[in-house]
Amino acid sequence: MLNGEAMLNARTSVIRGRGRRTAALAAATAVVASASVVGLSAPAAHADDGQCTFPAKKYAGRPWALQRVNLDALWSISTGKGVDVAVIDTGVDIKNPQLTKAVDASKGMNNLPAKNSKGEKIERGSTKGTDDSVGHGTRVAGIIAARPVKGTGFVGLAPDAKIIPIKQNNAEGDGTADTLAAAIRHAVQQGAEVINISQDTANALKPNSDLELAVDEALARKVVVVASAGNDGLGGKVQITYPASYKGVLAVAASDRNNERAAFSQSGDFVGVAAPGVDMISTVPLGGNCSDNGTSFSAPYVAGVAALLKSKYPNWTAQQVVAQIEQTAERSIPGRDRLVGWGVVDPVKALTNVDPEHPVETPRPDNGVTRAEAPSVTPLHFGESAEERNTRLATYVVVGGLVAVAGLSGTAVAVRDARRRRARVGGQQA
Repeated sequence: MLNGEAMLNARTSVIRGRGRRTAALAAATAVVASASVVGLSAPAAHADDGQCTFPAKKYAGRPWALQRVNLDALWSISTGKGVDVAVIDTGVDIKNPQLTKAVDASKGMNNLPAKNSKGEKIERGSTKGTDDSVGHGTRVAGIIAARPVKGTGFVGLAPDAKIIPIKQNNAEGDGTADTLAAAIRHAVQQGAEVINISQDTANALKPNSDLELAVDEALARKVVVVASAGNDGLGGKVQITYPASYKGVLAVAASDRNNERAAFSQSGDFVGVAAPGVDMISTVPLGGNCSDNGTSFSAPYVAGVAALLKSKYPNWTAQQVVAQIEQTAERSIPGRDRLVGWGVVDPVKALTNVDPEHPVETPRPDNGVTRAEAPSVTPLHFGESAEERNTRLATYVVVGGLVAVAGLSGTAVAVRDARRRRARVGGQQA
């Protein structure tokens, strides 16, 4: 495990939270530049006992970020089937049962440099990107495409999508802008239709960086590129980060349960939308679930929605998918603001409020009408599977029928007794 107070030299930074329920702790201390410094926390705390170990306990309930979505309505339209989502991160551990069948290791890779900035040899580990000692990439992948398993209410938003695991960073922050660019190109070559990047560099790398060129190449191939906005936003601080700020990339801020910007989330004109990023339950190496905070976990929430759209509308361009997500987001003002972009993503609306023949090219204000309230939450029974729910509902029907029968029987008996009493009275009077 990493020391929560450690400051690690890095070139690209994994955007990490620092625990649960405390916004100040959820902010990363710095976002790295070309050879600057970043704070990487220890693996985030488990939602129940304040400690996350690998493996961890299963989270029995349905996480709040999924409660805000009518999953049955969402999955009746799309489950992400046939879509490959590249997770460029610290690797994805396939030993977690929720990810074993979700990950396509044959398309993965370990893209860490052979040596770090000090010239020291790096232990490359798995050549397919399926080892993750940090746990960051495993969490990210789970939010996108974790399969349902017994004992937990957590599941990915696109449970039939496939994850391409690309290990580009590690606990020491040995990833570089060059290896990130190479990772993007590998993802495109392997057929990824969505790329999630929950890491960044604060070095502008403009105007003609290889990283920007790699992003442009992906966009030209209709690949949706989703990136975290960053966690250095406490006190209103604004910091431009890349690749989130590149044109065409969907930059994602973090929102809380009230559909407001999480205190740590970076703001700016480059933010496209926001998504849940506080107390985010997801998968961890070796099995089980833990909670973490950060825009790192908001981005895959949106990448999952992008996968659902790409599965339903495979011919849509990256721009059309991004515009659809932005146009259907829940807003607190008519247009775009610098805190949450076009609003907090609404997965069901993104899939239902669609004109398939004329997809949105650019988001627009909705005639000045605002929607400040969070989407209504469908009542859920924590830890209950679809089969258990159906059994419960069937039991209600049977019990209801018995009650009705009992009620009718009781009525019949009452009517019979009343008739007998009237007959006796009538006989006495005669």
